[in-house]
Amino acid sequence: MHLKTKLGIRPLFSLGMLAFVGNQAIAQDKRTDSIVPYTFHFQQTLVTQWHPDFQAKYSGPNSFQTHEKGATSITSTIYAGIRPLKNLELYVNPELAGGQGLSHATGIAGFPNGETFRVGNPTPTIYLARAFGIYTLPLTSRRTTTDLDDRNEYDADDLNHVAGTTPTHYLRFIAGKYCLADYFDQNSYSHDPRTQFLNWSLMANAAWDYPADVRGYTMALTVQYRKDKWQVQAATSLEPKLANGPKLNYDYGKSNGEVIEVAHTHTLNKHEGNVRLMAFINQAPMGSYLLALKHAADTPDITATRKDGRTKYGFGINIDQEITKSGGAFLKASWNDGHNETWAYTEIDQSLSAGWLQNGQWWHRAQDNAGIAIAVNGLSIDHRDYLAAGGTGFMVGDGQLNYAPEMIAEVFYQCNITRLHIALSPDYQFVLHPAYNKDRGPVNIIGIRTRVAF
Repeated sequence: MHLKTKLGIRPLFSLGMLAFVGNQAIAQDKRTDSIVPYTFHFQQTLVTQWHPDFQAKYSGPNSFQTHEKGATSITSTIYAGIRPLKNLELYVNPELAGGQGLSHATGIAGFPNGETFRVGNPTPTIYLARAFGIYTLPLTSRRTTTDLDDRNEYDADDLNHVAGTTPTHYLRFIAGKYCLADYFDQNSYSHDPRTQFLNWSLMANAAWDYPADVRGYTMALTVQYRKDKWQVQAATSLEPKLANGPKLNYDYGKSNGEVIEVAHTHTLNKHEGNVRLMAFINQAPMGSYLLALKHAADTPDITATRKDGRTKYGFGINIDQEITKSGGAFLKASWNDGHNETWAYTEIDQSLSAGWLQNGQWWHRAQDNAGIAIAVNGLSIDHRDYLAAGGTGFMVGDGQLNYAPEMIAEVFYQCNITRLHIALSPDYQFVLHPAYNKDRGPVNIIGIRTRVAF
């Protein structure tokens, strides 16, 4: 793919310059120690990946290709926000996405590029990623930034966050279009594929089939209650009309997603950590794996058994812990019942992941980061029987299945060139049993991520 002609670098460069000018204006205001009631940022991330040929006894319609050229994806996002009232924030994020993932983003449940989508057309497309508002009701008095105490914290300007004070005891409402993972299932060391690990199994609790359209966004209402080091939050949201679909289903009574999470921040040997417990249930016109097998004359088809009222429920735990001043570890585990078809995220019914993220100050590169992690993904019995009989989902399906857990290891190094606002991240991933199949692989995936952010 020729990036200059296919991905439209000139208009993207113009967006970058616009964001740079806006960011400089904010920086000037910061130097005067005044808080401006708006935020403006820009990011652009390119991910190029390639893999050498690997062995496979057979391949199916959704198999990871044994031989293919490299693939490049691109996203460009503008983060704009304003605080028109003391406790009200409004945000909008126009986004451009294009290119594609390896094998059209199929064939590995824990897909290696968290910056690509399962969209068939690689042509760059502009769309509205987020448009939402946040209202915070302080349950303690809100003071100025020069009068902070244990009841208030100062939060600096950031992506989708206007600088200002936040009470440590509040009730907050978040409504509009956004990604549920913006607020749920957070992790200090493994969450953002633009700056941390790229693999889908590592950027979220992978068995949480979180409601979203094909690009990862939904209409949702989130309510948060925080008191000091405890936070409870719950959300209700829309599901897509079809599995992996681009359009949301506004028939809320028949299609919705509910999630609740309890989080606690603690200190262990003077190092901060977080523990988050999650439970979720999704309702959509999902197909049944058992019924697809029962009714199949030949190859089972999950789409032929779709029916309103089907659900998927599950749980997750998410832990991050600072170990030293320059590094920390994470652990995630999640599970869903796996009776009905995956509807939005990826075909994983059980997942366990762990890893380490290290700041580069040990080797005198404090602006850099390095990470290493592993993930093990599994399927429910119903799901694996369906795939073994030749069935396919929207993510995996080799036509046959010699089942084994999908195992993934990832290592990356992020080199930050701060003067130019550029980060370069070489990345390597090893995938054993891609799509849960002993008869295929292993796969070695080599990549480079380039990110510009202001």
